[in-house]
Parts: sequence; C-alpha cells; structure tokens
Amino acid sequence: MAFDIDLIKKVYAEMSSRIEHAKKIIGKPLTLTEKVLYSHLWNNEISNAYERGTDYVDFSPDRVTCQDATAQMALLQFMQAGKQKVAVPTTVHCDHLILAQSGAKKDLKQANKVGSEVFDFLESTSRKYGIGFWKPGSGIIHQVILENYAFPGGMMIGTDSHTVNAGGLGMLAIGVGGSDAVDVMAGMPWELKFPKLIGIKLTGKLNGWTSAKDVILKVAGILTVKGGTGCIIEYFGEGAKSLSCTGKGTICNMGAEIGATTSIFGYDDSMKRYLKSTGRSDVVEAAENIKHHLTADSEAYEDPEKYFDQLIEIDLNKLSPHLNGPFTPDLATPVSKMKEKALNEGWPLDVDWGLIGSCTNSSYEDLSRAASIASQAKKNNLKIKSKLGINPGSEQVRYTAERDGLIKIFEDLESKIFTNACGPCIGQWDREGANKEKKNSIVHSFNRNFAKRNDGNPNTHAFVSSPEMVMAIALSGRLDFNPITDTITNEDNKEIMLLPPTGDELPKNGFSVEENGYVDPPEDGSDIEIIVNPDSQRLKFLEPFEPWNGENISNARLLIKAHGKCTTDHISMAGPWLRLRGHLDNISNNMLTGAVNYFNDETNSVKNQLSGNYGPVPEVQRDYKFNQVPTIVVGDENYGEGSSREHAAMEPRFLDVKVVLVHSFARIHETNLKKQGMLGLTFSNKSDYDLIQEDDTFDFVDLDHFSPGKTLNLSVAHGDGSTDTIECNHTYNEAQISWFKAGSALNLIRSEQS
Repeated sequence: MAFDIDLIKKVYAEMSSRIEHAKKIIGKPLTLTEKVLYSHLWNNEISNAYERGTDYVDFSPDRVTCQDATAQMALLQFMQAGKQKVAVPTTVHCDHLILAQSGAKKDLKQANKVGSEVFDFLESTSRKYGIGFWKPGSGIIHQVILENYAFPGGMMIGTDSHTVNAGGLGMLAIGVGGSDAVDVMAGMPWELKFPKLIGIKLTGKLNGWTSAKDVILKVAGILTVKGGTGCIIEYFGEGAKSLSCTGKGTICNMGAEIGATTSIFGYDDSMKRYLKSTGRSDVVEAAENIKHHLTADSEAYEDPEKYFDQLIEIDLNKLSPHLNGPFTPDLATPVSKMKEKALNEGWPLDVDWGLIGSCTNSSYEDLSRAASIASQAKKNNLKIKSKLGINPGSEQVRYTAERDGLIKIFEDLESKIFTNACGPCIGQWDREGANKEKKNSIVHSFNRNFAKRNDGNPNTHAFVSSPEMVMAIALSGRLDFNPITDTITNEDNKEIMLLPPTGDELPKNGFSVEENGYVDPPEDGSDIEIIVNPDSQRLKFLEPFEPWNGENISNARLLIKAHGKCTTDHISMAGPWLRLRGHLDNISNNMLTGAVNYFNDETNSVKNQLSGNYGPVPEVQRDYKFNQVPTIVVGDENYGEGSSREHAAMEPRFLDVKVVLVHSFARIHETNLKKQGMLGLTFSNKSDYDLIQEDDTFDFVDLDHFSPGKTLNLSVAHGDGSTDTIECNHTYNEAQISWFKAGSALNLIRSEQS
C-alpha cells in the first residue's frame, strides 16, 4: 500500500470538479500542467484565468520533502513558526551528508559517526513534528520519493532543486527554499508566479546507444541554463509514451539545469507499470478512475502552438548520444562530434573516472543498462581504463540489483560501490589527488558539472552523459570514444566493438529490500525535546532578522561586483561546507568565496572601503556589519543558478548585505532573497552594470515608496565625485513587500501566530 493513500484518494476525488470548474472559467481545454495547477489552488479560489508569467498565485501542495543538508535550516525555521505538527505530509531524507571515499560500508559507518549530531537532530525533530524520516543509507531523496510518494496529478514542493524528478510519475514537483517549505508545513498557502508553458513533443522511439538522458541533454543545449526560467515543461507525444517511468524521471530531474520551474509527463502505461512494481496498485486503481484528467485535453496536444508559449519537437529516432560540458550542463556535444571539439578546446582526452548514479540516473533500469555494457568487458577480455564509481539510488534499488547480480558485474571491474547517497554529485567525494588541482577529465551521469562541483578541483573537466555511455567511455578511457563507430583494443590485442546497451525497465522478479531505512513518527511527539548544544559548531538555533526601519538605505558600499557565472555554488559552496548547514554563523564564512571579483579577476578577494585593504569576502562583510555600514552585491546574468540552496540568500542576510542587484535571477534564488527580507533587484538598463566602480557608494532615492510595479532608483556616487542614477526593476508584490518590511517572511508568519 502507498504512503498517504487516503490523501491521494482525496486529491483524486476533488480533482474532476475542480478541473471542470476551471475549464468553465477559462473557456478552453487545458494542458496537464494547467489541470494540476488549477486543481491545487488555495481554497479552490478561481474567478478568472491567471496570466502566465505575471500573476502571483497561492497554491496548496499535497506534500513537502527535504534532504538532510537543507532540512536543517528548514526545520530550524519551522521551529520558530509556533506549530505543534506539520500541516501536510512531510519527509526528511539523509543523503547529502555522506562522504564517498572507500565504499558503502566504511563510508556509511563514518558518516553516522561524524554526522551523528545532525542526524540525531533531524530524527528527533522529525519525530516531534510528525515528519517521516529516512535514515542515512536509505537512498537518494528523489529516487525514494519516486518509489514511495510521487503520484500522477499531485503537487509537491521540496527543498532541493531536483525535486522535479517526480515529474516522471506525472507529479508537479517543484524545488523551493526552506522558507517556502515552512509556509506549507505550517499550513499556509504557497505562492508561485503562474508559470509559462513550454511544450516538448517527442516523436519516434529511442534506439541503440541513445537513452532518456540524451533527451534532456539535447533540450539543455537548445534552451541553455536560463531558457526554462519561469516555465513548466510538459512532454508529450508518442515518443513520451515510449519512455520508461524512470527515464521520464531522468528527463524531468535535469530540467532543473535549464532553470525550469518543473517538468511533467502525462499518466500512461509506463507509470502504471512502475506504480505496480513498487507496491502501489492502490494508486493505479485510484488513478484509472480519473486518468483523462491526468493528461492534457486532446486539443492541447493536437494543436500545441495554441496552448504552449514555446514548442520544441524532438525525433527520438534521430536523437544521438550526447556529452554535456565541461563547467556548464548546457554545453551539448553529440558523442560523434566530441573528438573534434575536445581537440579544438584543449580538453583532456584521458578520462580518470566514470561515475554512475545520482538522483537522475540511479534506477534499476539505469544500473541494468550500464551493467550490460560492463559485462562485455569480461566476455571480451577488456580491462577498464578509467576508475569507476557507482551510487545506487536507494536501498531498494541496491538490494534488488545485488540480488540480480548487477552489482557483482561492476565489482568484477574493481569499481567502488558507494553509499546509496549523493556523494560525488554534490561534492561529497574525497577524491585522492584532487587537492593537487591537476587538469583532468571525468564523465558522469549526474546533472551538474560546475567548476569544483564534484571534487573541489577547479581543473576537473566534468562531462554529463547517460550511465551506459559513461560505462563505455570508462572502458575505453577516452573522452573522444564513440561506441557506435569505434573499437577498443583488448588484452589479446584484438579490436572489440561494444554491443548497444540492453536492460530491464523493471526487475523481472520484482523489487526486494530487507530494511528500507524508514522511521515512522509517533502519533504525538509533543513530549520530545529538541536539544542543541550551545557550543555546537554544526547546529545553532536561529534569531529573527531585524525588520526594515522604513527609511531609504543610504551610504551603502559595494561588497563585490561579481563577473560571469555566479551560481549558488559560487555564493555558498557545497562539499565540505554541507556539514555546517545548520549553523548560519559558521557557514556564512563561505559567502561568495567562489564569485569572481570584476575588478581583479580573483575569487575571495574584495576591497574593504573602510581600510583600503583587500581581504576575503566574508571577512570584509563582517567588518562592514560590525561598523553598521550597509552593503550591496552586484551580479551578472542568471544569478543564483543551480541549487535551491537558501543559504545563498540567508548568509548575505545574516551578514547584513542589504541589496543584490543583477542582470537577471534564477527563479528559486530570487524567491529565497525575498523570503529572507532582502532586496533582489535587476538593472532596468543592463548597461548600467558597467557604471559601477569599486569605490562607489549607493543611496536609495525612493525605497520609502516601495510598491508593486514601480521601479526603484539608486543614486551612485563615484570616487571622482561624479554621480549616476540607476533605475532598478523588481518583481515584489504586496505580500512580498510585507516580508521585506517585517524583516523576513518567517517574521511575518510568527507575528500572525501571536
């Protein structure tokens, strides 16, 4: 039986009437995305069609999910909300704080030892507030969600940008910051700007070496890292129906890398098969009764130009395997073109590591297809040329794969079977020699490949591909290897042509697991006390941020003018810093240390206008804070791209940065800034970015008249005595302005409880 089956049945019972009501109001057929959005309106309030990309709308998600790194801050914030229990089903998953080093058994034991303080805090807090808890080793959050909680037509938010994985099971699953999650956990509406819609029509059928991963690698190349911002992507067509459920999940998952709010597929037979295989026939039974509402109205797919803001068509018959990277997930290169491109770009051709797994490619199907390539090594006397690491998606996947002999195939190649956790994907990888910063190439089936992302080495060129392609490249040891045309020389000096991958969509003998790692909360956790050691270096209770004083911010100094890509990894690095996610003061020592200073082209080196000296960004900002000097951060395009990491907003807020002014924001980061009571602004005239000098001071002219739809003006005084006025755009509505005035959204929630 599925978790929360009564909730699912309730959603389905209400869905038909809500959708039919919406269709009457709107006066046209609906896409699947619109059906799910309109059926999850807060209090079912709808009087007119919402304008895409403009209207802010309140929604009522069905559940919340949190991973351990982000859950710490989310739960610390929830504790301030004054609630006794979460208002909607919520889960916490321990998958980010496990370092990959020696292999699963040793690594998990070490993680439980080193991270016991955090894991104990998360488990006790979960038990107190009625939250389901998944122990370390149980699996990667998004795979566990797909296996246990996701359901067609539902709406979920999660404190991880790859929450969108659940779109593979027909769910609108959206990555958010912890403050957004707290709203829903506290029984409040969740606000989202009504998204635009991108339709992607898939025709044909995958064949040969091409996989579901190649669909999203191709899409990333088309849309780029910001092309999906403010949009939901809806996949449809016969090609979509031909994909497996976990293949659909792979595509939706990496949609986070193009900035999409989320991605979704309509309910079909592959989802039905997956639900049944994972023990949720009761969900299938319920879904079948309203299946016409779990996909778009036929008119939307027959004439998609009328229903989507943008339309892309991809013929799966013609799609080729891809490698994306390095240093950005949207640099798409067909495998057939890699030899020429790598030589032209000077990318290292020898591949040191192949890594298979992560939340986007760690299903049973992924492992079985990769194993079909790995098994050819023994048959053909091939010696693997690259090191190989495997991260199974969940204990259920790992246990079943081991039972069926798949794990042994990888072990025979002397690969490291890491814990059922994120590991190398998010910088939790103790890679030998990475500290030497040698220029090298790795290939993985993950979703992100920013500089320093996987191993901390800025010279590691990481390329994203499918698990089966990673396996083939690892056998060859070459970045420019094309298994469709190239051979590998075996130990007998014979040329071997690899056969295309094969695999099982689902295990023939069903899934099995002895201990899935789930801890059910007690009915009443009110007597559970949450204890945090006041001397802890990893956990610290939060203090409310100060409200706005109602005056114009004046005499503000420039902290940094960031140049080029400034992702959440640049603003608040992951890797070793993950262990400090529950201690805002300590983790703030990584604030903007990865951002490139426009004026000296260096990282973590900015001018302190009070002393005239250069120093690390957090140190300089702490000096400004101590001296009560307001500061501003200036950035480039798509600022805050990447993770849902709200620390990237909370750290500047904690250290008293007042304003972030950029060319453009990534969606989640902009929302996170608003939630924490900061000013997130964009240049009305993008060329004004060039006006800003290192010794500038800034005065707001009209912040005391802050209102929706009205620009703000910033007077900039330069060192030579000249001045400029910069017009700034914003997207704050009345509610969001009230967060700013209160000092944070949480401050406002708390005041409304008293």
